[in-house]
Amino acid sequence: MNDNPKDSLPVALFSEMFMADQLARTALSKALPKGMELSHFSVLNHLARAGEPRSPAQLAKSFHVTRGAMTNTLNKLEWAGHVHIHPDWDDARRKQVTISPAGRKARDAALAAITPIIGDVVEQIGSEKVRSVLPVLREVRTKFDELG
Repeated sequence: MNDNPKDSLPVALFSEMFMADQLARTALSKALPKGMELSHFSVLNHLARAGEPRSPAQLAKSFHVTRGAMTNTLNKLEWAGHVHIHPDWDDARRKQVTISPAGRKARDAALAAITPIIGDVVEQIGSEKVRSVLPVLREVRTKFDELG
C-alpha cells in the first residue's frame, strides 16, 4: 500500500470486498440453472435451511431489502412453483412462505452447480487462510448489521 490517501485501509478493505462480491455474483449467476437468479437461490436456500415458514416481512428483513423487492422475488418463485404462499393460520391478515418440493429440487440443483466453483476458490486460496479470515468477515458483517 502506498501513501496515497485514496489507498487508506478502509478504502482498500471495502474496494476488495465490493470487487470480490461483484466477481462472485457474476460467476455464480452464470452457473445457476436457467431462469434462476441469485436472489431466487438465496431465498430458497434460506427457506430450506430454516425448515419452517417465514413471512414475507421476515424474509425482507433477513435479506435487508424492501418488502416490495421481496414480494417481487417471491412472486417469481411462486410462479415457478418453488414456494407456496399461504395465509398464516394464526393471523389470516399475514402470509407465510414455505419452500415446495420443486423449490427444494431447484435449490439442490443450484447448490450442485455453484459448490464446485466456491470449492475451487477455497482450494486455491487454502482452507486455513479461509478459516482465518471468516471471523473478521463475520465481525465486519455484524458491525454493518448494527448500523441497520
